[in-house]
Amino acid sequence: MFVHKTALLSAITTALLASASIQAAEPLKAVGAGEGQLDIVAWPGYIERGESDKAYDWVTGFEKETGCKVNVKTAATSDEMVSLMAKGGYDLVTASGDASLRLIVGKRVQPINTALIPNWKNIDPRLKDGPWYVVNKQTYGTPYQWGPNVLMYNTNVFKTAPDSWSVVFEEQTLPDGKSNKGRVQAYDGPIYIADAALYLKSKQPELGIKDPYQLNEVQYKAALDLLRKQQPLIHRYWHDATVQMSDIKNEGVVASSTWGYMVNGLVADKQPVASVIPKEGATGWADTTMLHAEAKHPNCAYKWMDWSLQPKVQGDVSAWFGALPAVPEGCKASELLGAEGCAANGYAQFANLAFWKTPQAEGGKFVPYSRWTQDYIAIMGGR
Repeated sequence: MFVHKTALLSAITTALLASASIQAAEPLKAVGAGEGQLDIVAWPGYIERGESDKAYDWVTGFEKETGCKVNVKTAATSDEMVSLMAKGGYDLVTASGDASLRLIVGKRVQPINTALIPNWKNIDPRLKDGPWYVVNKQTYGTPYQWGPNVLMYNTNVFKTAPDSWSVVFEEQTLPDGKSNKGRVQAYDGPIYIADAALYLKSKQPELGIKDPYQLNEVQYKAALDLLRKQQPLIHRYWHDATVQMSDIKNEGVVASSTWGYMVNGLVADKQPVASVIPKEGATGWADTTMLHAEAKHPNCAYKWMDWSLQPKVQGDVSAWFGALPAVPEGCKASELLGAEGCAANGYAQFANLAFWKTPQAEGGKFVPYSRWTQDYIAIMGGR
C-alpha cells in the first residue's frame, strides 16, 4: 500500500527541512544540442502524447523539433515525487508547492537560468517569484499549471450544489435521505490536514487559524480530531486518479475532494458529477517544472521548459487536466480549452486559494511536516 511508502518519507522530510542553508549549484550558462532523451516525473495527465486522446498531444511536436525523446514516470502524490527525485535518474519533475521546497532544501533540484528560456516572458505575473520555487533570489524551475482542489459531487444526489466541505468531514444525512458514511473520500496525503484546517478556520474561528499550513499545537490537534471523526466515513483515501474515477462510477462515492482532471474525465464519460468551491474556500496547487541537481539531459530539459511555456501548450494542458495555465495567453490560444475554459476552471479564484506548501516549524511556533506525515498515516489506519 502507498501508506507504507509514505511512512518511509518521514525521516527524509525531517532531514531535508533541518538543513540550515542552501548552497545552490551554478545554473547552466548556455543551451546546447539536445542529448536525445528526457526523463520526467509528472502528475497523471500532465505530459500527453495523444495516446489517451489524439487531440491532446504536446509531446510529439517537441520531440520532432528537438530530437529529445520524452519518457514519463507518473506520481500520485507529492511525497512520491520527493522520493523519486531523491533516488535520482530523472531530469525534471512537475512539483507542487508541498514538494518544491523540500526538493530545494534537500538539494535535489538546481536553480535555472531564466535568460535561457525565451518563453519566460509569457508567465503570469501572479506566479513570478512565488516563494514555493524562488529561494534566496534563486529560481528553481518554471511554473507549469495551477488550480484548486475542488469538491466533486454526484448531481443525482445533490440537486443543488453543496455549499460546504461538511459533507465530507461530518457525518450527516445527504439530500437523498441516506448517510454519507462510506460514500465520501479524502486525499491520501499528509497535506490534506490543511484541508481540515481550512474548514475549521471558518467552522471554528475561535481557533484563530490564519494559515492552514502554519498550525500551532492547539490548532493542529483540532484538525487531527476532525480527521479522526472523518475516518469512519471514508470509502477510500484516494491518490490514484483512475481509481477515484472508477469509485465514483462504480462504488457509490458521491462526494470527494478532487482535481479538475477527474471531474473533466467523468463528465466526458457522461457521469452525473459536477464540482464546486465551497463557502469555506479551498486549498490549491501551483506546480513548477524543476530540474534535477544531477540531470543527465539538461539541454533537453531546458528545451522542454521553454516549450512548455508556449501559450497553446499551456492552454491544451489546462483543457486536459482541468487546470489553469501559468501563461495568461494560454486562455486564448487553445481551441481545446475554449473561450470560457479558464473562467470555468477558476481563473478568478487565484487570490482565494490556500496553495500547497511544506509546513515548517519556524523555531517551534508551528507543527512541522514530519509530524503531519506520521499523524496522517496513523489516522488513515484508524488510530
